[in-house]
Amino acid sequence: MKQESSGGITVMRAEEEWQRAGAYSVRIQGMNRQHHISLREEFDEHDGEGTRYIVLLDDGYPFATCRFYPLDANRVMLGRVVVLPEYRGKQYGVKTVAEAEKWMRELGYQTAEIESRTEAVGFYEKLGYRKTGGGIVRSGVFDCVRMTKPLTGTEG
Repeated sequence: MKQESSGGITVMRAEEEWQRAGAYSVRIQGMNRQHHISLREEFDEHDGEGTRYIVLLDDGYPFATCRFYPLDANRVMLGRVVVLPEYRGKQYGVKTVAEAEKWMRELGYQTAEIESRTEAVGFYEKLGYRKTGGGIVRSGVFDCVRMTKPLTGTEG
């Protein structure tokens, strides 16, 4: 586990089960509760061992998260980016993704991919992601667009 603090906010790289609980807590509050997504739809085969999570904590309280897992030796899938409502609009989504990308680069990945909800495409475009041209895909209850970003030669 690696943690960094700044301005009362701690960034945790969660790999152990007790740390992943922070990510799960944010996802339950931000997706299951807010969007009425079932636990079965929110948690899938990519949760658990081998998947890495970023969790932002405010005085120990988890409020933002994302996960990533390998697609192959060079590509990684970013997803489940969630910031609790009371923390939105403060650049914490940007920070969460940037911390994940930093970790991805450290692990040697060259490309990040995401299936972005259609309403979040602009957010990811500002972070350097580009649509892959595959059109809209259905992911759970959301319409999504596949996007990709090179991790080499970028600072996040």
